[in-house]
Amino acid sequence: MSNYSAGPEIERLIQLLAKLPGLGPRSARRVALHLLKKREALMGPLAEALSEAADKITACSTCGNLDVSDPCAICAAPGRDPSVICVVETVGDIWALERAGAFKGRYHVLGGVLSPLDGVRPDDLNIGRLLERAAAPEITEIVLALNATVDGQTTAHYLSDRLDGLDVTITSLARGVPVGGELDYLDDGTLAAAFKSRRPA
Repeated sequence: MSNYSAGPEIERLIQLLAKLPGLGPRSARRVALHLLKKREALMGPLAEALSEAADKITACSTCGNLDVSDPCAICAAPGRDPSVICVVETVGDIWALERAGAFKGRYHVLGGVLSPLDGVRPDDLNIGRLLERAAAPEITEIVLALNATVDGQTTAHYLSDRLDGLDVTITSLARGVPVGGELDYLDDGTLAAAFKSRRPA
């Protein structure tokens, strides 16, 4: 049986790709081979895009969003409601909410959720800056748009307690039946949340 392995440059590429979410060693090998095969069409432009992103993209000092400017385009946009802050776990959550087009206020990225098992404590998240922003006189509502996981809900309860003394309304996203969803296909937790979040028809 052969013990052949690729050269160190290819192995390094595979190891780096394997660190990306959703890519294990086998998937990383396939991606590396595809990039090498399409070197001119993919690898060169990808390397250029990665270099440019590393040089130009920064975290917004106000909300934590990623952009080429600080403050980011969302924080600087004059047409957005400055009185409402939507708290999310990651920048990816901002992108999802912006795609939906349902929210026109400002955001705050926590950088994760509280997780005792993973050793993530309040000091590890962007909570201090949120409390500063929430205390500003123009803020009237804080929307806790955290994932419906145990850690997400634990974080939401913690934030509610920390924000409790401020003169702001604290809300969270409704949970329940998705648009186009059929009851028979929904899990028990989603159905239970739908009943708790029911409203007049």
